[in-house]
Amino acid sequence: MHTSTHTVLHDPDGLIEAELPLDREPYESLVKAVLAWSGPDTLTTRDYEQIGLQLTGHARAVAADVQRHTQLLPADSPRRALVDVVIEEAQRRLSVPLEGTVRCVQNRARMVRALYERLDRLTEASPAARS
Repeated sequence: MHTSTHTVLHDPDGLIEAELPLDREPYESLVKAVLAWSGPDTLTTRDYEQIGLQLTGHARAVAADVQRHTQLLPADSPRRALVDVVIEEAQRRLSVPLEGTVRCVQNRARMVRALYERLDRLTEASPAARS
C-alpha cells in the first residue's frame, strides 16, 4: 500500500501566491546578464531553452502579480487600460514556443524587465504603497 505525504492545496483565487513575494533579485541579475550577451552564441541550444524556461516561468509570476495590483485600481483608472495592454502583450509573447536561441531568450528577458517596470509603477501608485 502506498500512502502519500503530499498535501494538495485548492487556491482558485491565488491568495497563497499573492502572499508570497517574488524572488526578484536573481531574476533581475539573469535579465541583466542575458541582455548583455553579444557576439556569437556560446551556449548550447538546451542551455538557452533552460534559461528561456526560467524566464518564462518568472514572467508568468510577475504578470500575475501585475494583474493582482491592477485589481486595486479604480475601474475607470487610465492605468488599468495600459496594464491590460501590457498583460495582453505578455500573454501573446508567452504563447510563442521557446526556441533555443539568444534572440528568443533576450526577448523573454525584455518581457520580464517590462513587467517589473509596470509592477513598480503600480506599487508606487497603489494606496497601500503610500501608507
